[in-house]
Amino acid sequence: MSDPRVDKLAQVLVQYSAPVHEGDLVVIRANAVAAPLIQALYREVLKAGGHPINQLTVSGLEKTFFQYAGDAQLDFVSPVERLVVEQYRVVFSIMSETNTKALTNVDPARQSRVQAARRDLTKTFLDRSARGDLRWALTLYPTDAYAQDAEMSLDEYADFVYGACLLDDPDPVARWQEVSARQQRLCDWLKGKRELRVRGPHADMTLSIEGRTFINADGRYNFPDGEIFTGPVEDSVNGWVEFTYPAIEGGREVDGIRLRFENGKIVEASARKNEDFLLKMLDTDEGARRLGEWAIGTNHGIRRFTRNILFDEKIGGTIHMAVGASYPETGGRNESAIHWDMICDMRDGGEIYVDGELFYRSGEFVV
Repeated sequence: MSDPRVDKLAQVLVQYSAPVHEGDLVVIRANAVAAPLIQALYREVLKAGGHPINQLTVSGLEKTFFQYAGDAQLDFVSPVERLVVEQYRVVFSIMSETNTKALTNVDPARQSRVQAARRDLTKTFLDRSARGDLRWALTLYPTDAYAQDAEMSLDEYADFVYGACLLDDPDPVARWQEVSARQQRLCDWLKGKRELRVRGPHADMTLSIEGRTFINADGRYNFPDGEIFTGPVEDSVNGWVEFTYPAIEGGREVDGIRLRFENGKIVEASARKNEDFLLKMLDTDEGARRLGEWAIGTNHGIRRFTRNILFDEKIGGTIHMAVGASYPETGGRNESAIHWDMICDMRDGGEIYVDGELFYRSGEFVV
């Protein structure tokens, strides 16, 4: 029996998150296990007048690639993928893994090499998105693998996912428009501000936001959503931060990350688990040791850590930072082949000051 929330998710994606217009070239990327959502999304794109194609994969192919690919294959960028990034108007990506640990034993240097080879493609994607030439949305289809990571049954996890997406509401688009208005007030308040100071049990850092823009993440790119974010001035970050949740990348869980910054650059990095992987990723390129994003999670409907960054970075009462590439629409200029988000809980006394004025305390905005 089909879940009606899957159809509603497809409708919200096409009508709100990354609107499809008559004649748009549209790609749907997913694992074949997400067939119910792929089918629903394909149908909604056709109803909107778009031209959909599917880029489907099956479980295990990525692991096979890293096991057998030679150097030339690691450096190769598919002309099909380049065509999509350079010419398509809408990209829907559906997270739908059946084994989130499949790449755990892959040499991190090989993963880093693949990301480095795609650096120009990543820049093109971000630049087109910032100009409005490319609309995109990232969402998730519940699988046993994600449910196991979150320590839930599949039914419980599906309820969690669709609840975080506000799909149980009779009019989820209206609800997301309310979220958008609430977050826009915060972004407007931050316009023209110069400096952030973060203090608390897990961080003591300063960063400049002068000339930068806070973006209202209201479900139009990530779905679900719920954050405000910017790109800090590249040479301005000073101080330290300890991330309270594991950072997961390329099938690895890196726990207990601590970073120290001087004039924007990470000069010390350590982790209790998988430190070697952390250091190799930070050495991907020059931009990998600088922050490309600084953000505050605002979705209080996401109350627990699930080991999935699409949800975890939105947890209300947390901040997160991404090492690597900036989003150009923030004014950020950092370029890198990576963009790796890391989360810090602020609900136990963390504070954020903006130009000396208290803005946020223990997970709540005070302005």
